[in-house]
Amino acid sequence: MKRLVKFIPILVFAIVLSSCSSVRVAADYDREANFDQYKTFAFFKPGIDKAEISDLDKRRILRAIETELLAKGYTKSEQPDILISMFTKSTQRVDVYNNAWGYGGWGWGGYGGWGWGWGPGWGGNQVSTRTEGMLYIDIIDNAQKELIWQGSGTGYLVTKSVEKKEARIKEFVQKTLMQFPPEK
Repeated sequence: MKRLVKFIPILVFAIVLSSCSSVRVAADYDREANFDQYKTFAFFKPGIDKAEISDLDKRRILRAIETELLAKGYTKSEQPDILISMFTKSTQRVDVYNNAWGYGGWGWGGYGGWGWGWGPGWGGNQVSTRTEGMLYIDIIDNAQKELIWQGSGTGYLVTKSVEKKEARIKEFVQKTLMQFPPEK
C-alpha cells in the first residue's frame, strides 16, 4: 500500500506531461467547394502580416505549410488557385494543484491498526504557468475570394530551444493540414 501511495504522484505527473504534448485539431470547410480543382497555391501576405507573432515564427510556420502542401502534390505559383493565410492566438494558462493531504482522516494507524488519525499531512500548492497557442490556417479560393477551408491546431507552446520550437511548429502544421483537403 505504501508503494502505491508513493507512485501515485509520479503517475499523475506522467499523465499530465503526456497530455501536454498533443495538438488538438479541428477543421471546417465549404461543402460546395470542389477541392479537386485546386492544384496551385501562394501565400496571402496581407493576412499573414497581421499575425501577432515574431517574423521568425511566421517564417517557420510558412515553411512548414509549404512543405506539407508540396508533399500533398500542390505547386507554388504566381497565379494560384488557392491563397494560404494564417493567424495565431495564445493564452496564458495557470494551473494550481493542491496535493495536500490535510489533517485527520481514516486510514492505517501503524501499530494501532485501522482507525481515525489526527496530524499534519504532506504536500502543498503547486503553481504552473503554460502558454497555450492556436494556429489557424485559412485556405481561400483565389478566383472567388472566399474562405473554403479553415483548420486550427491548439496545444502548448515550447520556447526553451529553437530546435524544440521548430519541431512543435511542424507538429502543429502537419496535424492541422492532415485534414486538408477534406474527404469526399
